[in-house]
Amino acid sequence: MRKGVGKKAIALMYDPSLPAPLILASASGHSAERMAVLAEQAGVPVVADEGLAEGLIPLDVGALVPFEYWELVARVFVFIRKVDHEKEVRR
Repeated sequence: MRKGVGKKAIALMYDPSLPAPLILASASGHSAERMAVLAEQAGVPVVADEGLAEGLIPLDVGALVPFEYWELVARVFVFIRKVDHEKEVRR
């Protein structure tokens, strides 16, 4: 498989004032690869979860994450929070 082909990327946001996490952006193929590179360059955490990406990619940008994905998304946010905390402790 060529690099970038078949890749998927989803940008999510959690805002406690919303009923569920929000899909900020989504991309496939080379655009997904570029999205991940730009996120990393900007210091935005990137987590690989193919199953979650497959489930969310058909949804529209601006949509709320459906209930059936809440647990998976919560695990991603918990992981990111843990990594961020560990970075702070090292400083």
